[in-house]
Amino acid sequence: MPLPFRKSGSRAPNQVFAMQIKPSYMANYQFPLNPQRKLHSCSQVYSSFNKQETAPNSSRLQFIRKKKLLSDLSTWGIGGPANYFVQVFNQTQLVSACRYCDEQSMRYIILGKGSNCLFDDMGFDGCVILNRIEFLEKIEHGVYRVGSGYPFNRLGVVCANEGFSGLEFAGGVPGTVGGAAYMNAGANGQETADTIDSMEIITNEGESRMLKRRELNFGYRSSPFQEMKELASITAVTFRLKFSKTAREMQQEYLARRWRTQPLAQRSAGSVFRNPFSMGFSAAELIEQAGLKGLKVGGAMVSNKHANFFINCGSATSQDMLELIGIVKDAVNQKFGVELKEEVLYIHPS
Repeated sequence: MPLPFRKSGSRAPNQVFAMQIKPSYMANYQFPLNPQRKLHSCSQVYSSFNKQETAPNSSRLQFIRKKKLLSDLSTWGIGGPANYFVQVFNQTQLVSACRYCDEQSMRYIILGKGSNCLFDDMGFDGCVILNRIEFLEKIEHGVYRVGSGYPFNRLGVVCANEGFSGLEFAGGVPGTVGGAAYMNAGANGQETADTIDSMEIITNEGESRMLKRRELNFGYRSSPFQEMKELASITAVTFRLKFSKTAREMQQEYLARRWRTQPLAQRSAGSVFRNPFSMGFSAAELIEQAGLKGLKVGGAMVSNKHANFFINCGSATSQDMLELIGIVKDAVNQKFGVELKEEVLYIHPS
């Protein structure tokens, strides 16, 4: 079937469907993703895991055993317990945590705000390292060096309030600075990569590196870090912005538009799918014109406000969300011949 014809101001009728899940459906479904895939929060997942009954501290780090629910760390509010959980507040602690996990042959992920993640209800049979590297340094006018765990929306507000342009869109984006750089987050014609001056990373060997912007090739929702095998984590990003008298006003306009068009008061993970711009239509337009707004599987639902936002109505499980993602992908592909690509990442439990 051809792509939908877009009419100005037209909207597909909102419908709520009660769907029954077929047990065989997941067998034909290519999502979840390969658990070896790197995560948007600039983390590495290790495949081997030597189960431990206790986890002694490494460099005064406090490891919590089986008591931290991943639903508390995810904007979707979905996920079971982490086998181990630890918070890091500086680069030294981050290196120590990664090294400890490596020495114990323990899988680990480095997590920011959990805004692009779908955790499994079974949890994660490894260590979740929560990035709390949240410093903000003003190097000179319009130049900010920021810890990778710093809230990206807070950075956007600070920069716009001080009259600097380039990150106005960030004021409404959940997540951290490291996650935004890793995914090259963007909206309203702006992208994170456009403002980056340099980036600091640590490798799997614990080595610190400084990378200048000219060394890095970014694309739509992509960065070189997504394929960088030696990357352990981004630790800091330096942004260079331009002065603008209208930066704060522009940000307020962007925020107002977000509140009008996105379900910001409900539990979501932001955009579920990348926009297939080569087709000339956004993922939300394709989903809406396929008549899928309001589609519901268990406690998971396609938002009636923005079709590329899937919300947790309060009782969604990871399987509810996986099933909904699969149904929407199949329906759009069958109707328009477009295969949507996930922007959210599923973290396999083991």
